[in-house]
Amino acid sequence: MSDPSPEVTQLLRDWSQGDASALEKVIPLVFEDLRKIASGLFRRENEAHTLQPTALVSEAYLRLIDQRQIQWQNREQFFAVAAMLMRRILVDYAKRRQTVKRGSRAVKIPLDEAIGIPQAAADLDMEALDEALSRLAEIDPRQSRVVEMRFFMGLTHEEIAEILGIGVTTVKREWKTARLWLFRELTKK
Repeated sequence: MSDPSPEVTQLLRDWSQGDASALEKVIPLVFEDLRKIASGLFRRENEAHTLQPTALVSEAYLRLIDQRQIQWQNREQFFAVAAMLMRRILVDYAKRRQTVKRGSRAVKIPLDEAIGIPQAAADLDMEALDEALSRLAEIDPRQSRVVEMRFFMGLTHEEIAEILGIGVTTVKREWKTARLWLFRELTKK
């Protein structure tokens, strides 16, 4: 995330309190950061993907407009919600693509391999990963957030530690534990 401007945080809070014009003011300030998140998500998608990062940001924007119940605290929370919405959009897209293939299933690749081999990541079963992340969030919300920030947003351990207000060592431990848990979940028969 580029500029940690207090202006963005104030605009988000204003939006939470019903100022619809605040969202229109905040989007230009965060658009490039949202596009970076979207681009990071696309590194794990098939090269022939029909969506583009800008279209993903636009779709996420449309869904953000409907997020009236959220009391925005800061830009980090905003980016976490935006990344989660983008992930949902890509999962929904993957589900539709699977339906078009008349029930065929993508080859499941362990999360460890998908992270290490960008070409193989395109074959990752996003629906299965999404379901596993949802289960992980019920068990350990912090580990789930670490995975989302690391895998989907492409943040470093240091950036995650700063956002979550925890130590880098804790982030690394949570990342390792979550990867092992997800590996087991995604390779279950």
